[in-house]
Amino acid sequence: MAPSAVETETTTVPNIGTLKLNATTGPYKEIATTKFDKDAEAGLKGHKAAKYPHYLPTWNPNDKYPPLQPFEHYEHGKEADPSFPNLLPEGTTITHLTPTIGTEVKGIQLSTLSNAGRDELARFVAERKVVAFRDQDFRDLSIEQALEFGGYFGRHHIHPTSGAPEGYPEIHLVHRGAGDNSVDKFFANRTSSVAWHSDVSYEAQPPGTTFLYIFDTPESGGDTLFVNAAEAYNRLSPAFQERLHGLKATHSAHEQANASALRGGIIRREPVINEHPIIRTHPVTGEKAIYVNPQFTRDIVGLKKEESDVLLKFLYDHLAYGADFQARVKWEEGTVVVWDNRVTQHSALIDWKNAQRRHLARLTPQAERPFETPYQG
Repeated sequence: MAPSAVETETTTVPNIGTLKLNATTGPYKEIATTKFDKDAEAGLKGHKAAKYPHYLPTWNPNDKYPPLQPFEHYEHGKEADPSFPNLLPEGTTITHLTPTIGTEVKGIQLSTLSNAGRDELARFVAERKVVAFRDQDFRDLSIEQALEFGGYFGRHHIHPTSGAPEGYPEIHLVHRGAGDNSVDKFFANRTSSVAWHSDVSYEAQPPGTTFLYIFDTPESGGDTLFVNAAEAYNRLSPAFQERLHGLKATHSAHEQANASALRGGIIRREPVINEHPIIRTHPVTGEKAIYVNPQFTRDIVGLKKEESDVLLKFLYDHLAYGADFQARVKWEEGTVVVWDNRVTQHSALIDWKNAQRRHLARLTPQAERPFETPYQG
């Protein structure tokens, strides 16, 4: 199992005012929650109880972590058999959601995969970008077993602000409790919950193969959108592709940390800013993908603000409007969705209005530092 940054140290809680002064200004959308109604999650107040209470989020303000240190990532997809005999044996049902992104798989259990099967999983997801595995037993594994599985794919990332199960900071929880109508306040000032991003792209070594599994979901709604950032690159003209090569953009964690502090949330680790290539290369497929997103990217290195803003807006719009290289994943009982954060972006949708619970857990193995290979016309 890959290591995780679980060593703690005593640090000073970041001052909210200092964070506001140090943070760059960006269009960060904060729709995560920092609390829930314990009675409602326990099945009181007319709501069904949370099915997996040991996965309910906790936010411990005393949990502080040092800066992440570089590590050598081993990419298992490089070793995979491209015919996927251990991942997709005979009898497996495979349905492609679109030609370029998204696949639904039935008939296998991720939890029983051999190492060869896990290698093939990493490659298959890199090729198909996002894969929904149905009828899985993943949520019924112990948290330790889930972490062992995810740790095969890289060092576990500990999110700086999100809720986590008690004692397991490596688990990133996506939770909106039963009876929670706090999103009404969000929509009082915003027209849409769509917030395209690649997870924690501000880290020096952002995640690669990523896992999200469901516990509770609304009867309807709460889908997740995904966009193929490699196909988005392919759609650009050769001249525009060539112009993007060599450019780097800054990715900032400050806005997310600032938003958490202002809402009374936690900050486990001092926020960082890192530079990454605008066009990054996947280490297994060799595909080039657009790697900027409106949640965390702030500016293009070496360009003036107006120049940077225009170019970034074009790339954001290109990804957001590319419905012909996007997929919409619907959640159902027992689903595990696996995607590659290096070549996709995604957005949760908060579109249900009956205040039903939505509860998921994410495993976020970190990967290599983003790199670029030369333009090839």
